[in-house]
Amino acid sequence: MSKAIEIYGPLLLVSEVSGALYDELVEVELKNGDIRSGKVLEIKDDKALIQIFEGTEGLDLKTIKTRFTGKGLELGVSKDLLGRIFSGLGKPIDNAPDIIPEKKVDINGSSINPFSRNYPNDFIQTGISTIDGLNTLTRGQKLPIFSGSGLPHSRLAAQIARQAKVKGGGSDFAVVFGAMGITFEDAEFFIRKFRETGAIENAVLFINLASDPAIERIATPRAALTAAEYMAFDLNMHVLVILTDMTNYCESLREVSAARKEVPGRRGYPGYLYTDLATIYERAGRIKGKDGSITLIPILSMPDDDKTHPIPDLTGYITEGQIILDRALERKNIYPPIDPLPSLSRLRDKAIGKGKTREDHPNVANQLFASYARGREVRELMVILGEAALSDIDKKYLKFADEFEDKFIRQDEMEDRSIEDTLNLSWELLKILPKDELKRIKPEFIDKYYEA
Repeated sequence: MSKAIEIYGPLLLVSEVSGALYDELVEVELKNGDIRSGKVLEIKDDKALIQIFEGTEGLDLKTIKTRFTGKGLELGVSKDLLGRIFSGLGKPIDNAPDIIPEKKVDINGSSINPFSRNYPNDFIQTGISTIDGLNTLTRGQKLPIFSGSGLPHSRLAAQIARQAKVKGGGSDFAVVFGAMGITFEDAEFFIRKFRETGAIENAVLFINLASDPAIERIATPRAALTAAEYMAFDLNMHVLVILTDMTNYCESLREVSAARKEVPGRRGYPGYLYTDLATIYERAGRIKGKDGSITLIPILSMPDDDKTHPIPDLTGYITEGQIILDRALERKNIYPPIDPLPSLSRLRDKAIGKGKTREDHPNVANQLFASYARGREVRELMVILGEAALSDIDKKYLKFADEFEDKFIRQDEMEDRSIEDTLNLSWELLKILPKDELKRIKPEFIDKYYEA
């Protein structure tokens, strides 16, 4: 019989243990009969270090009993997951009965083997021009959203979840939404938005509140991805996984690392933060021979709007680009405040063009980037030298930048633009500039669309 000998933070140390395994699920029984769950973090000799999901508050070393289950934390999966809302540990919180699982799967799944991966090259339409037109989301891609405190990343996440679809149809489409450390108000916002639009019928929600134990946050993205893997690779569905907020996840990881007395890395985060994030992000993608896919949008709020902070920095290394929300655009009351210039989708060119979006899309995207960048430079020049110092062409680029922000970037939260709408709007804006300034667009496209 194992014996509890020490509690510190969310961790419980027990001795006289035999046969325990790393990541094994442990049940801790309190004197009043309540059961708490935990998992084995470390084993040395006859001692095991256990991480308690519900926290260690109220535990009495003299009266608690521990039972090692011989298995890891599992999630029961079936087709009935769709339309349901679960806690971060996969327990129903929508007042509906437990699902009857077709099978139970360990949430600590493996990353996809690079040799088994299929290249992401199918366009996903989010209905948001700044993403679809300039920083395109590709089926099987990992494309994070970098935000800041107070920026509307929650509204953007809900909008993408409602509107995202694979262009051209094909397999069934589903959304898995994992929320970590969010407030009760945010949770109610997400649930209400999903229900109001009917999107909940094709979605699975895993919600970990700020008031829930921080330890549960570490399991939440893994439970969400386990559900996504089942739907993608067993049911052949296209699954979009949205995880918000990865910063809260990393804070929980730092808390557990400190409790374990590990040597801290950058800014107190554990040295294995990169590896840990990779075990989450690399579960997304496409697999050869499988019709389904997992596309991942992790959302993280950058502390102090700092892109060099360890969380966005390491996330950028693992993923294929980033969408960056800009505080200056937010101050102009522009929604969504996505700044296209520092944003990047490394797989954009594989998912756009003839047969995928429209033949002129690659050229138009490059021209919009170049023209908006020039317009921003003119705007900065005008602040220093005044409008009188601007040439006629400079004034056209300045007008283009203003119109681009007001009509292309700005759109209503409930506005779902097709890629055709986005490209047609792009041409309307490009007509502000003289034809000979469109140096990044092929002449045949100018003849076809500029004159239309």
